[in-house]
Amino acid sequence: MTTKMNESISKKSSAGVSRRSFLAGVGALGALGVLGGLSGCAPQNTQEEADDAAESYDAVIVGTGGAGLSAAIAAYDKGLTNIVVLEKMSAYGGNTNFSSSGMNASETMFQADQNIEDSNDLFAQETLDGGHNTGDPELVAFMCDNSAGAIEWLDDLGITLDNITLTGGMSVHRCHRPTDGSAVGLTLVPGLVAAINNRNIPIRMDCEATELVKDGDAVTGIVVKENNKTKTLNARAVILATGGMGANQEMVTKYRPDLAGYVTTNQPGATGDGYTMAENVGAELIQMDQIQIHPTVEQETSTLVAEGVRGGGAILVNADGNRFFDEMSTRDKVSAAELEQPGSFAWCVFDQQVYDNNKAIAKYDSAGIVKQASDIASLAEAIEVDPAALQSTVAAYNAITTDGATDEFGRTEGCIAFADGNMYAIKVAPGIHHAMGGIRINVKNEALDENGNPIPGLYAAGEVTGGIHGNNRIGGNAVCDIEVFGKNVGEVVAEALS
Repeated sequence: MTTKMNESISKKSSAGVSRRSFLAGVGALGALGVLGGLSGCAPQNTQEEADDAAESYDAVIVGTGGAGLSAAIAAYDKGLTNIVVLEKMSAYGGNTNFSSSGMNASETMFQADQNIEDSNDLFAQETLDGGHNTGDPELVAFMCDNSAGAIEWLDDLGITLDNITLTGGMSVHRCHRPTDGSAVGLTLVPGLVAAINNRNIPIRMDCEATELVKDGDAVTGIVVKENNKTKTLNARAVILATGGMGANQEMVTKYRPDLAGYVTTNQPGATGDGYTMAENVGAELIQMDQIQIHPTVEQETSTLVAEGVRGGGAILVNADGNRFFDEMSTRDKVSAAELEQPGSFAWCVFDQQVYDNNKAIAKYDSAGIVKQASDIASLAEAIEVDPAALQSTVAAYNAITTDGATDEFGRTEGCIAFADGNMYAIKVAPGIHHAMGGIRINVKNEALDENGNPIPGLYAAGEVTGGIHGNNRIGGNAVCDIEVFGKNVGEVVAEALS
C-alpha cells in the first residue's frame, strides 16, 4: 500500500499544503472570527521582567483546542480561578478548528427530541469494535456514559449541537452537529473562546511550553518561551492538552515509517510537544504507532472531506467509475480499499441533496475542489470516468433505497437515492489525520507512569492521550473525547486542589 501511495501522490511537506499557514487555513474555512478579541486575553511581559522570573498558578493548561478550553472553563466554574491557558501558535483552536463531522454522543436530549433510540452501552461497544477491541474499555465507557452530559454542558454555554447524522462504524444517528449542519469546529471553538472571555480566563498566545518542572515525583510547573524570554510558571497542576503530532513528519515516521510522504489534515502546531514533555518526566506513552489516516482527503489542499458527507449519502467510486467498498465502514478499512484502486484514489460522488444537507461542502466548493455537472453523464466526463459505468453504479446504488436491493458491498447505513439534476465529485485519497496513541491516563485524567501510578500534578486530555480509540478512531469520537475528558479534567483538578 505504501508504495502505491508514494507512487500516486506527490510528497508534501510535514505540515501539508494548506495547513502550512494556520491563519490562511482557518481563513479558507471562514473562521477568521476565531481571532476576535485575541489581544485582550494575551498578557504581555514588560521589558523589566527577568528571564528567570517565576509566576505561580493553581493550574496551567497547555493548548487551546477543545480539550484545553473546556478544561479551563470547567475548572473555573468549579471555583479554580487562578489559572492560565497557554498557546504556542498565534491563533487558538488547534485541530479543533478543522473538526468537521460532529460530536458523537448517546442518550442525549436531542436524540430524545428526534425519537432516536440509542444507549451508552451500544455507543461504547461500537467504539470498541471500531478500534478492533484495542481501546481501554474503562476509558471508552467513561466517555460514552458522560457524552450526553457534555452535550448539555455545551448547550448551556450556547453551543447547540442538535443536527444529528451518521458516521462510519456507527449504527445509530449520534453524530451531533450545529443546527445548520455546518462543520462542528467552526461553532465549537468560537463558542468556547467566548466562554473563556466571559470568565476573564487569561490565554497567553505565542507562548510555547518546552519542559515540565518536577520536585521529587511531582510536577510543579512548566518552562515556557514567551516574548523571546524563558521563564518558569509554577503550578499545583499542569494539564497537557497539546494535541497530536500529525504535522511533525519526523515524529510520525519515527513511529510509522510507512506514512512518509502522506499529506496531513493537521494544523502546523500539531508537533507532538506534549508527548515529549510528558515522557521526559516519566509518563508512559502507549499505542504511539496507531496513527489514523483518513480516506477522504483532497490531496492538493490537504482538505478533509467530512465523514458526514458519506453519512448523508455520498458514494466513493474509482477511476473506472465503479464503487469498490462499503463507504460507511471504518476509516482504516475504507482507506485500505481506496489504496488498492487504480491510482490509489477515489471520487467522492454526491447529488444536490447531499450538497444542501452538508454545509461544509459549500466551503469545499469555494476552495475550488468540487467538480459539478448537470447530470451523471456530464459528471463522468468532467472526472474522466466511463459514463456508462458511472450511470450503472448510481443506478445500482439507488436501488438500495428505491427497491430494497442488497448492496453488493454490504452498505446498510446512510443510503439515499440520488435525485436527477446536479451531480458533484471531489477527488480524495488517504491523509494523516489523528494520533490515537499518547499519554496513558485514567478516568481522572491523571498521567500515569509505566507502572500505572499517577504522576502527581500532571494531567492530560484530548489527542495527546492514548488508549481511548485503540487502533482505529470512529468519526465523531474525537470531539466527544476532547469535550468529555476536557470538561472532566477541569473538574477533577478543581476538586483535587480545593
